[in-house]
Amino acid sequence: MTLADLADHLGATLHGDPAAQITGVAGLETAAPGHLTFVANPKYASLAHTTQATAILVERTFPEIPTATLRLANPYLAFAKAIELFYQPPAYAPGIHPTAVIAPTARIGANAHIGAYVVIGDHVTLGDNATLLPHVVLYPHVRAGANLFAHAHAVVREHCQLGDNVILQNGAIIGADGFGFAKQSDGTWYKILQSGPAILEDNVEVQANACVDRASVGQTRIQAGAKVDNLVQVGHGSNVGQNTLLCAQVGLAGSTTIGKDVILAGQVGVAGHCTIGDGAIATAQSGIPSDVAPGKVVSGYPAIDNRQWLRSVALFNHLPELLRDIKSKLK
Repeated sequence: MTLADLADHLGATLHGDPAAQITGVAGLETAAPGHLTFVANPKYASLAHTTQATAILVERTFPEIPTATLRLANPYLAFAKAIELFYQPPAYAPGIHPTAVIAPTARIGANAHIGAYVVIGDHVTLGDNATLLPHVVLYPHVRAGANLFAHAHAVVREHCQLGDNVILQNGAIIGADGFGFAKQSDGTWYKILQSGPAILEDNVEVQANACVDRASVGQTRIQAGAKVDNLVQVGHGSNVGQNTLLCAQVGLAGSTTIGKDVILAGQVGVAGHCTIGDGAIATAQSGIPSDVAPGKVVSGYPAIDNRQWLRSVALFNHLPELLRDIKSKLK
């Protein structure tokens, strides 16, 4: 593909040879001639002067450099779209593998690809253009919209509901029992029946080995456009807002409410019955024991304002020195 064609496809302004050929995409440090790369973070801008790439996606105000540039508002998004031009994932033709087990009461939409050893339970409703790869299991009474793509070993439990364009990566579990037990007089635990479904709205993606638990009563809901990373735990009865990101190993205790456009970075933990306001951000490994206001950026445990946390961490490194000073003054 020529740079001129690529610039036209991405809606970018080209500074460089329009006839140069692009054969693939790569990161700044590993790119070779023929590759397209990108700069989205200013701290990597210096690498633009040393990369071997033929062209670089940059913001419109990026300084001129000898390497050809494609200039636009969002280089990272453009790079994501460029990958699609050079990598074609496997295609799955419509059809049902002979080893699949489909209940006679299930309703399967048009153009479905049902892979080997898939199990579809009674009264399941599956929309058009579904792709279920090997060993996917849909329990009875599951309802899924159009374009469901479930990778191998994904499981959706009974009565759960999925909107359109939902993606379940390998081993994602939707609607497993919430962690609910009541203490009995003899000290043993009585299991609380988890009767409420997990609901995933349109354009939700749940990645590998993440769990969205069903509710004891009511429902667990992941709203439209939210993305749930690998190994995330969404506790029973929680509600995750639109376009929110739950990054790897985030844990939400039961009945947590997360607003829209929230980002919880890796290994953030949120206590039960807390509310995280719209647009809030929690940095990696934060522990949140109480509500967080909309738009707030928090860090640490217990989570506090990010700027205060940064100052506290800086002071922590000076504690031995401060202790020596105090001791010397007490002598």
